[in-house]
Amino acid sequence: MSNRKLISFLRIFEKDSVIESVITPIIGLIVGLLIVAIIILLQGVNPITAYQELIFGAIGTKINLFSTLLKFIPLSFTGLAVTLAYRAGVFNIGAEGQLYIGALVATWVAIKVNLPFYLPSLLALISGTIVGGFFAFIPAYLKVEKGINEVLTTILMNYVGINIMGFSVNSFLMEKGQTAPQSPLIERSAHLPIIAKLEGVHLHIGIVLVFVIAFLMHDIFWNTTWGFEIRSVSINIEASKYGGINVKKVIMIVMFVSGAIASLAGSTEVLGVQHRLMENFMIGYGYDGITVALLGGLNPLGVLVAAFFLGALRNGAYSMQIATGIPISIIYVVQAFAILSIISASALYKKFLAEN
Repeated sequence: MSNRKLISFLRIFEKDSVIESVITPIIGLIVGLLIVAIIILLQGVNPITAYQELIFGAIGTKINLFSTLLKFIPLSFTGLAVTLAYRAGVFNIGAEGQLYIGALVATWVAIKVNLPFYLPSLLALISGTIVGGFFAFIPAYLKVEKGINEVLTTILMNYVGINIMGFSVNSFLMEKGQTAPQSPLIERSAHLPIIAKLEGVHLHIGIVLVFVIAFLMHDIFWNTTWGFEIRSVSINIEASKYGGINVKKVIMIVMFVSGAIASLAGSTEVLGVQHRLMENFMIGYGYDGITVALLGGLNPLGVLVAAFFLGALRNGAYSMQIATGIPISIIYVVQAFAILSIISASALYKKFLAEN
């Protein structure tokens, strides 16, 4: 396949992806909410009342909004990490382990480095991203050099990262005099800068970093040579090789950057919110990144919308439970039906294209 034909193929794919990136996620969310509304109705609760309480708990007050945004930040990082890898045709299922190992390294650096101002937090973030990137680079190397499926290796690496972190907070990183598996509080100089605060809720600079990375990814995907190479590798590896693209290099770099972004979910949570590392402090956020990426149509800007929506669901679910008695677990039902709807809508759309 010539370069000209490859470019033409990509142009067609780009046009088609607009529908899959925008329309199908909206359809999925609507279907998910409608199905759950029926389930809520069968439990004797007015769905409109339940959703009103959900919305109020998510964004009804400034404190609720800030709490939703604090959930939005790590969900965005893991969603962007999964999206970046997928755009290169690689499935990064290892965001969970990457965020845990990133949080561990960031915490260790924040505790050990004694410098003024915000230098410890900067060094902690950089250290966490490097190690998180390396954690994702290992499966990428095994894929391109040994032919080992990255889905298997990234899943296994999750257990490695989680257990290394668990061992650390139960041994050398454990706070003296405590029985709970947690690190000492990090010094204030290692906290992330606060950009807005309310009573008990501080919004840190991580939210700015999320938007910077998302817009940068969007620009790279559609306006740079590297973005062209990433999308080319995803669509047709053989044609990419024929066109002179170093496929192995693209995959390894993309996975490293993906792991680095995923690690920010853990390190920003420790440095900006909890200010200490605790065992099992962010269970499932790495896997939630897959949900966010799918809901966002595998588009960096769509990921931001999906992460906010999911963060709002998580935060508002508590208010809904208190007011109506609907269990928080109903939120996961919304997620499940939304994803199933997206997959179904995408399949029907592709079938329509094939038949027409």
